[in-house]
Amino acid sequence: MTLGYPVPAFRATWYWIAHRQWEAGAGRAARRLPGVRSGFDPWSPWFVAHPYDAYANLREREPVSWFQPTGQWLISRYDDVNALLRDRRLGRTYLHVATHEEFGRPADPDHLAPFWHLIRNGMLDREPPDHTRLRRLVSQAFTPRRVEALRPTVERIADDLARDLVADGGGDLIARVAEPLPVTVIAELLGVPPADRHLLRPWSADICGMYELNPSRAAADAAVRACVEFSDYLRDLAAARRAEPRDDLVTALTQVEGLAEDELIGTCVLLLNAGHEASVNVTGNGWWALFRNPSALAALRADPGLLPTAVEELMRYDTPLQMFERWVLEDISVRGVDIPRGSEVALLFGSANHDPAVFTSPNQLDIRRRENPHLSFGAGIHFCLGAPLARMELVASFGALLRHAPDLSLVDTPKWKPGYIIRGLESLIVTTSGQLWPQACREATTNP
Repeated sequence: MTLGYPVPAFRATWYWIAHRQWEAGAGRAARRLPGVRSGFDPWSPWFVAHPYDAYANLREREPVSWFQPTGQWLISRYDDVNALLRDRRLGRTYLHVATHEEFGRPADPDHLAPFWHLIRNGMLDREPPDHTRLRRLVSQAFTPRRVEALRPTVERIADDLARDLVADGGGDLIARVAEPLPVTVIAELLGVPPADRHLLRPWSADICGMYELNPSRAAADAAVRACVEFSDYLRDLAAARRAEPRDDLVTALTQVEGLAEDELIGTCVLLLNAGHEASVNVTGNGWWALFRNPSALAALRADPGLLPTAVEELMRYDTPLQMFERWVLEDISVRGVDIPRGSEVALLFGSANHDPAVFTSPNQLDIRRRENPHLSFGAGIHFCLGAPLARMELVASFGALLRHAPDLSLVDTPKWKPGYIIRGLESLIVTTSGQLWPQACREATTNP
């Protein structure tokens, strides 16, 4: 999914300063601004847990809203978000047309150099013509046929994880099923030996820690270490595959003419980070949504044939990627609001996916929803290259749990992680006995 790098990391210092100014009193004046009046507050645990009322206020009152604390234009309506994802006057980066200084932005801190070297060699932070070249080259190796060949492996892993959860009578669904599945699948795809696979999840978590609104210096240092270690590992793996080719994606990428080694490494890291974080949080958020909507869960249990549409609906209903940022490369106007070159727009995927102008009864979880053009995979040239694999994993994961744990129930009300942009649960404790704790019974049937 489009979850790799939603927030440019060089904004980390700016976000940290802005948040401290907000806490120190700048927020008093900012509360007069539409974004704040709406209830949009990405640092608030309450908002992270309950963003959809604030989104409705933004869509109705100020669909293009300046948000002073982060210096961004919030875009909340579906049609605008969809259009700006495809508009070539915007980009994921501006460095192909301007310097940091020309855009009025700070230079990259020296200590983040390894991080940026890795990230800018992935296609998500490239724009045409370089993005076009890189995506075309990667597509020669990451083919639909290669993805489809993974289906038996994906289904076997999902079944094994579900059986293990049942054998233990339950546990943390996120740690036991949601997290291991996509990491294991990506490891199989890349050709990472089983003995090394325990390294992938910590590397991914540390790198993705940079993509929230106020990462600390400790988080930055952890991300840099992970970038260096992961890059070195993939460089060695690529060398091994050149010497002894195998039937895996790293081997295939080494054989793509014109793909630089740093681009190969950036591509592999992007596949892990984007695929891992997205699948984990769709699974956790999705089961939490089903527990809160028991009639939908009962219908899915009665008819597993609804799984493909149910997965699309779960991605729409509570998407893990709430915000996707783009830079304005030329002056634009959105709903009569002029947004100048050098600005940054924050495209609110969670709001767009709940826009009643596009989705009938958007706050209802409708696992039979047929017209469902959600934006959780993005749109335009940066539409998620791994979308078919993500869908395959999710259908397999939900299907395995429905088959092997027909009485799967919630044990305790989960808590949300503090991050807003990559939004997911800390844990989701379940039992396979079908017996709910009383508090969980009450709260599971109440929407957040």
